[in-house]
Amino acid sequence: METIRIIIVSAALSLTSFAAYAQGVPAAKDAYLYFVWPQDGTVIKGAFWARFGLRNMGVTHAGDNFANSGHHHLLVDVNEPLDPKEPIPQDKAHLHFGAGQTEARIELPPGKHTLQLVLGDAKHYPFDPPVVSKKITVTIK
Repeated sequence: METIRIIIVSAALSLTSFAAYAQGVPAAKDAYLYFVWPQDGTVIKGAFWARFGLRNMGVTHAGDNFANSGHHHLLVDVNEPLDPKEPIPQDKAHLHFGAGQTEARIELPPGKHTLQLVLGDAKHYPFDPPVVSKKITVTIK
């Protein structure tokens, strides 16, 4: 009986449009995304290792559709809000860590920069509600 139910649910999901499927994946109500390092206000000389923290949800690869899990995106100097109905862009200001990375070596030009983490679902959409870190500022010398 359980197998039949799984087959029916799978068939129903395959009939939904990609856009409807990829948007609005629910996040754990108590999910918390944060920077382990650097901290807000850190002055850094050259390239650095950023370490990402996540509580009450899991980290997985892009494309893996496991409940309560996603992958990290790092927003660099991004001031405009993300559109929850669009996938997170991929460019020099929106860095994707789709291999499930929880740390990355980051190289930025000298000056002040803002950093913010966003957890994306299997298809790179923000969760509902969005799981985002506090925006921090770092200075690169």
